[in-house]
Amino acid sequence: MSESVSQTHHDDDAHLEALGYQTSYSRTMSLWGNIALGFTYLSPLVAIYSLFALAVSTGGPPAIWWIVIVAGGQLLVALVFGEIVSQFPIAGGLYPWARRLWGKRYAWLISWIYVWAMLVTITAVIEFSTGYAMEIFGVAVTPESTLAFAVGILLVALLLNLGGTKTMSRIARIGLAAELVGVVGVGLYLLIFQRKNDWSVFFDSFGKGDGDYMTAFVASALVGLFMFYGFEACGDVAEEVSNPGRRIPKAMYLTIFVGAVSALMSFAGYVMAAPNLISIVNGEDMNPIPAILESSLGVVGAKIFVGVAVLAFISCILSLQAAASRLIQSKARDGMLPASAWLSKLTPRTKVPRNALFVASVIPIILAVVIYAMPDTLVPITAFAVLGIYISFQAVVLASLIQRFKGWKPAGQFQLGAWGLVINVAALLYGIWAILWLLQPGASGNFVADWASWLGLGVVLAAGILYMLIARPASKSDAPSGDAIEVANKMRAAAK
Repeated sequence: MSESVSQTHHDDDAHLEALGYQTSYSRTMSLWGNIALGFTYLSPLVAIYSLFALAVSTGGPPAIWWIVIVAGGQLLVALVFGEIVSQFPIAGGLYPWARRLWGKRYAWLISWIYVWAMLVTITAVIEFSTGYAMEIFGVAVTPESTLAFAVGILLVALLLNLGGTKTMSRIARIGLAAELVGVVGVGLYLLIFQRKNDWSVFFDSFGKGDGDYMTAFVASALVGLFMFYGFEACGDVAEEVSNPGRRIPKAMYLTIFVGAVSALMSFAGYVMAAPNLISIVNGEDMNPIPAILESSLGVVGAKIFVGVAVLAFISCILSLQAAASRLIQSKARDGMLPASAWLSKLTPRTKVPRNALFVASVIPIILAVVIYAMPDTLVPITAFAVLGIYISFQAVVLASLIQRFKGWKPAGQFQLGAWGLVINVAALLYGIWAILWLLQPGASGNFVADWASWLGLGVVLAAGILYMLIARPASKSDAPSGDAIEVANKMRAAAK
């Protein structure tokens, strides 16, 4: 290790020690590794391949504009998070941020919602990936084969994660390449050489909504809302990144920007290249992407790019597992979970939270079995995952805003200056608006499916509050909390 790198690591560890922690992680993740982690978690390819048909059949081709709307809103959130992580570069992301901004109980409950939303997201991504994986191997899609492939894909991601931060970073970079080829490369090719529809389709409702198009448009929001979270994973691994105060905020907003451009190209490409767009709009073809690829690239070309998609799915799952395990380990390190001593352990050689990784794998497997028993719950539980993520995000944004009104001025290397308050308010308003739409019940007539988001949130909240009242995890932790203003003042004094 060079002297400059060694000094950087020393400064990073000194900052962390001043915040009350000594890391056991290895700072081996580069800026591009961090970007790759966030990008493969956000994964525009996964979102497009998973929800393209649902979005178009619900809101028509104009559903593409959700990518622009949500990207703009989430960029505001990413900027707020950038200031927070720059002052508090602690593993676990949202949990330590909420803890230091507000307090122990608040952080515990918010991170409880967040970790369950992440675990459900892992399950959803696995389920969406199985159809493409089975197509490569020529396996017929049945409930049994879907469950088997879901478990297999999850275990592959787990084994890769157990290889350590360097292995995870390398796989994430491979996944990033797969994402860029799959969304940018294929999207551009389809747009330039395979256009079968006119650009005007992006302003054509195709009769959706029966005269009330706004209802149909709003109903198609899931594709955008599902796509633009994951950038926060850049902060989940803060103790594994050199110079996190500068690098992680940059990784967050670059993830949003590159993800938005990639997603727009990909979504537009598949719409423009669809040989029978009306069948997708009418809901007659709910898995159109393989057929679009085959008509544009031939059988072999389609197989290749479906394989690229599967690689991106696995990389996304790997990133999700990594982020969830760091959050679990971070809470356990503070004594805030059952079996905290067991969950907080890192492996001696690879420095990864092995036990937390096992938990982040076992629970999605259980959820996959639930979906096997009740297949209609896949989309609703995906909606719950998005809702839980957004509530957790906005809880941190709200805590940040309250601290600003109390006098907090972020003191990290990344600062928004005079624009900080304006961006913070705008991020909160956007988040509240998104949550209100996510709380809208479905209209299928199936009570469980239509109210899955509410039911899931209710169960998670009730369990979390009950555990807080009985076990009192906050009283067992003496880790610092609610000290954002104090820490910022000390950092400024030390810098003089």
